[in-house]
Amino acid sequence: MTDEHRDKMARKKAARDRMMEKKTDAKGLLIVHTGSGKGKSSAAFGMVLRCVGHGMKVGVVQFIKGAWDTAERRVLSGFGEQVVFKAMGEGFTWETQDRARDIAAAERAWAEAAAMLADPGLSMVVLDELNVSLRYEHLPLEMVLAGLAARPPLMHVVVTGRNAPPELVDAADLVTEMTLVKHPFRAGIKAQPGVEF
Repeated sequence: MTDEHRDKMARKKAARDRMMEKKTDAKGLLIVHTGSGKGKSSAAFGMVLRCVGHGMKVGVVQFIKGAWDTAERRVLSGFGEQVVFKAMGEGFTWETQDRARDIAAAERAWAEAAAMLADPGLSMVVLDELNVSLRYEHLPLEMVLAGLAARPPLMHVVVTGRNAPPELVDAADLVTEMTLVKHPFRAGIKAQPGVEF
């Protein structure tokens, strides 16, 4: 049994090695985390920490959560100039109840994002909850897609939020849809530090 398993794994490794030999290109990826499940922003911030661990410089723009005092903002702001963190949002649309104000906040956030996307010194830019601003048409989709396309060739961009527009999904290199299976909120449990914020 041991010899059979070892032979099977050796064949698998040889096939994998052949496949990996053909993977030689490098480029900045456009990554989209979307879907109704929890974890879109959390996954993006995990990637930020991965970049920081490699000594890369990262930019973050929060389109919605800026009004919240989040742990990720506190932690990532501690990395000094290695992480540029701009919390620009004023909360979800049902909190502000003012479309003009929401549009103005999204436009201010996009101005920061556009500056980051033009900065060749950044290795990654996270546009947290940008999909929400696009869904409610707070920003012109064509302008956002043009800004993403014009970024430096090796810059990675992570866009989070539910309801990613199909055009963004088409433009992306990697799309992950978080699927809601079960959430404690539905059982009457409130958002908790360390899990949601």
